[in-house]
Amino acid sequence: MEPNVIIVGAGPAGTRCAQILVSQGIRPILIDENSRDGGQIYRRQPPGFKRSYNELYGTEADKALALHRSFDTLRTQIDYRPDTQVWGISDNALQTQCKGVQQSVPFDKLILCTGATDRLMPVKGWNLAGTYSLGGAQIALKAQAVSIGHKVVFMGSGPLLYLVAAQYVKAGAEVAAVLDTSPMTLRLAALPKMLARPGVMLTGMRLMLSLKQAGVALHMGIKPREILGDALNGVSGVAFTDGNGKAQRVDCDALALGYHLRPETQLADLAHCQFEFEAATRQWVLSLDQNYRTSTLNVYAAGDGARVQGADAAEAAGRLVAATVLHDIGRPLSDAFIAQQQSALATLERFRLGLAQAFPWPSQQAADLPDDAIVCRCEAISAGELRGVVRQKGACEANRAKAFSRVGMGRCQGRYCAQAGAEIIALAAEVPVEQVGRLRGQAPVRPLTIALQSEPAVENAT
Repeated sequence: MEPNVIIVGAGPAGTRCAQILVSQGIRPILIDENSRDGGQIYRRQPPGFKRSYNELYGTEADKALALHRSFDTLRTQIDYRPDTQVWGISDNALQTQCKGVQQSVPFDKLILCTGATDRLMPVKGWNLAGTYSLGGAQIALKAQAVSIGHKVVFMGSGPLLYLVAAQYVKAGAEVAAVLDTSPMTLRLAALPKMLARPGVMLTGMRLMLSLKQAGVALHMGIKPREILGDALNGVSGVAFTDGNGKAQRVDCDALALGYHLRPETQLADLAHCQFEFEAATRQWVLSLDQNYRTSTLNVYAAGDGARVQGADAAEAAGRLVAATVLHDIGRPLSDAFIAQQQSALATLERFRLGLAQAFPWPSQQAADLPDDAIVCRCEAISAGELRGVVRQKGACEANRAKAFSRVGMGRCQGRYCAQAGAEIIALAAEVPVEQVGRLRGQAPVRPLTIALQSEPAVENAT
């Protein structure tokens, strides 16, 4: 009897994983919460939209087209379940919902290709209407061909900052400024590692040049002070200190904010996988062996949900994790194939660490955040309230602070506020941030409809 293999996520990692499994006679279940494949980076436009691949994906158009064609070929050879959310894991089964119907889907092997979400550091005023994450701004453009505002500022750090800003300029939107918290000196220091991928580095330089040629103001080494505006009218501008220490303001009616990405790991948490603290990025990541096995038997992870290395790495990791699963069920692929993927990933890992050095997580901003600034947008909890539960209740651990303050209890389940919250707790408690720990994932990891109906457990359709 064929093993019941489930892949969660139909992005680059999930698609390449399915492709290898199918080539060896396995018909996996591929579950994705989106209505179409491609993940975030290669998100397909809705039916009826007719923008070209060059318009949608720019320099990555050929890669997007290749991935989409591969998936189209796979469609009849896999059990594809789009528009399906996995909200829980128990007893070797996924708890899913699709169009108001709950199903329990058992698995023998589970491969988590859950991708990444925006990594955000709060700024006073980030709860105003008109403030978006970088990923949210990109989705608006890719999925619906709309800008988040008439005059947009992009603020944060990391390659995604420049990519999305350039995509907006190319689409005809007015970009008022790109405000980067990382100084140029850090990029120069990280150059030896980033030269692991000279082509990608050159693409980044071209993006910056295209923004300058379009008249977009680029500021590096800035310190955000406040997103300006009011509750009635939303965002009206952003105040910051530039790299020379001068106070500045840029007017805008929308702002996209983000500091690179963080792995989406809540399902791995529900599967009782172990995590480890990564000092280079100041965050908790999955503990994995070199072939993408987690610490939980029969659970694997690949792509940005394992390590945020980008789409090329996600494809290689998808192939490698498929080879690992095949090895574990007694159908090993060649050593040469595995070595090829591992070699590619080693190069990409060096580049990832270079990016972490060049565009660091701005942990110091947590110290500068005023007490009245909102940290948890879902529950409207301020930095002062979070500091208060540390100092008054002794809540120096993330989950204890959550219990007292409700930080991380809202709709996003801490995806947007947990890492910044940990920095605030650590500073208030005067302990290293790794000592604060991390928020534990809780089912359901996504909101469920009250009218959810149940159906019997469903295995891989044949």
